[in-house]
Amino acid sequence: MVSLAVLAAGLAGGCAGRRIEGGIYHSSKGYRVALPGGDWTVAEASESDIELRHRAAPAAMLANAQCGDRVTARSLDVLSRHLLIGFQSRTTIERGQASVSGRRAVHTVLDGRLSARDEPVRVETYVMKDERCVYDFAYAAPPRAFETWRAAFQRFVESFATE
Repeated sequence: MVSLAVLAAGLAGGCAGRRIEGGIYHSSKGYRVALPGGDWTVAEASESDIELRHRAAPAAMLANAQCGDRVTARSLDVLSRHLLIGFQSRTTIERGQASVSGRRAVHTVLDGRLSARDEPVRVETYVMKDERCVYDFAYAAPPRAFETWRAAFQRFVESFATE
């Protein structure tokens, strides 16, 4: 699992090996997602399968899969908590179940910080799995600007399909 700390750290401040055709990212792990458009660029040095950063604002989103029996044996709740390791001063805004491409997912929205010195960030995540892989989706932005790009993230998540 790629920690969201990596994504949120990138908010402070070409896509070699990634297959993008017609605005669709095709993962070598057997899934695809539609990229949200021209306001977003692919982060070159990301540990995620695909990480997108907004061109003009401190906002980012990602999709990542981890495959194998060891990871898929864990519950969605445990996997969701693992994704959010590293966030301090957390305030949960939403937490519950959702459906993504017909699969049960754990959905979370929270405010937090990576350290006491960092600016607050609002994070939205979806974690789901099938018999092969665990799929993580995350979006992070400053709380005051979070709603601005939330719909783009929703479209990104809703575009998920296995190949």
